[in-house]
Amino acid sequence: MAPWIAPSILSADFARLGEDVETVLAAGADLIHFDVMDNHYVPNLTIGPMVCEALRRHGIRAPIDVHLMVRPVDRIVPDFAAAGATYITFHPEASEHVDRTIALIREHGCHPGLVFNPATPLDYLDYTLELIDMVLIMSVNPGFGGQQFIPTSLRKLMDARARIDASGCEVRLEVDGGIRTDNIRAAAQAGADTFVSGSAIFGSRDYAQTIREMRQQIAITAQPAGVRHGS
Repeated sequence: MAPWIAPSILSADFARLGEDVETVLAAGADLIHFDVMDNHYVPNLTIGPMVCEALRRHGIRAPIDVHLMVRPVDRIVPDFAAAGATYITFHPEASEHVDRTIALIREHGCHPGLVFNPATPLDYLDYTLELIDMVLIMSVNPGFGGQQFIPTSLRKLMDARARIDASGCEVRLEVDGGIRTDNIRAAAQAGADTFVSGSAIFGSRDYAQTIREMRQQIAITAQPAGVRHGS
């Protein structure tokens, strides 16, 4: 799958959110990542469906990738679907019935996915991989932006990639947390194809340059070994 860059609006300028999202998309982003926190499942409170709907009304047409860090999950799924979400991912331990939540997301016209915290095992995928369109590996503990990348997440990415490849399913492998120009290549080498980055993009002076540098690092991963060593 072609690599996707997904800026997280958690680090955007909320005083001019529509304009900031337009700017980052014009700079080369592929989709917009939407961090939803409830001050219950995670110790922070962020944004809800009205903000998603407002971006759609503003004219944002790019896919919106909604990451639900909430408990319970099912109550808010229809609201985000109606607001214009494209992907809706959730933490399996936050749902009473994981496959029912997956089905609910798909019934409302969105692509479902599961999210795994750094210490959460991937065992849920044994029973759900053929039902979802995205696996999101958290490379920080969820709840706050600007955290440092947890290196052991690379091992989890490799494990998830092996499971996806063995299944033959068309499933995106996303990574979220501390992704920057200096570690995105390692995440790509571990198997990620979708890269969430908040402060590294929105905190930079030039969104386009930062996204270009990220793509350059990913492209090195895709080159044959001889080309890398000989360049």
